[in-house]
Amino acid sequence: MMSRASLSILALLLGFSQALHLIQPEQEDFTSKILDVNHGSSEPLLEGDILLPGIKNALVCPDGSCFWKKSSNGLVEVPYTLSSVFSSSDNTVIANAMATFHSKTCIRFISRTNQSDYLSIESKDGCYSYVGKIGGAQVISLSKAGCVYNSIVQHELNHALGFYHEHVRSDRDAYVTINWNNIDPTMTSNFNLKNTNNLNTLYDYSSVMHYGRTAFSINGLDTITPIPDPSVKIGQSTELSATDILRIKTLYNC
Repeated sequence: MMSRASLSILALLLGFSQALHLIQPEQEDFTSKILDVNHGSSEPLLEGDILLPGIKNALVCPDGSCFWKKSSNGLVEVPYTLSSVFSSSDNTVIANAMATFHSKTCIRFISRTNQSDYLSIESKDGCYSYVGKIGGAQVISLSKAGCVYNSIVQHELNHALGFYHEHVRSDRDAYVTINWNNIDPTMTSNFNLKNTNNLNTLYDYSSVMHYGRTAFSINGLDTITPIPDPSVKIGQSTELSATDILRIKTLYNC
């Protein structure tokens, strides 16, 4: 039988292991984690994690239908429901990811009462979201099998607010080189440029919306290379960058 001291040491080691499990994906290219989890998903996904139709982008939305509306109190309230399958620790991760939006922008994710348009946060077969508000109950999937990390939760929530990936914004070719020969030929459409209003902000390598350098690689080599400095880190943000926050505030007139 193990001594009390041995049990205490084991408990500490287990605690460290669990903490490492929560932290480690944040030290790696978290977008590769998204693509790995989504491999074989039953959903047709644009750019790896965008539910179709991915045609509504709050950045270019003349009729305003894909914006979440600002309330009379000056806050943009985004109702949501959260599946009961998530554990208490999952709920904490999701709540903490939302808290950054709350503390630094006018976005407020609120528990749904009877609102007709809301986010339905579920654990389906991957990490994915629609872009912008599509109306009705719109799914954000955060699979318990690899999606419940701060960076991934914020990434998918930011999609729901109306943002595409950084590597497809309209001026990306001035900031990164797309290495087409290294891309799986069936995946090249995931690098098509979008007609984006970039809100007078510079390209942001540190954006939580930027994919990693080997996204959709067929040979393990870079598909996205920053220029002029190829050593710049991409796809490794742990949370919303300062520019991500600025864009949200600009888009929603916070």
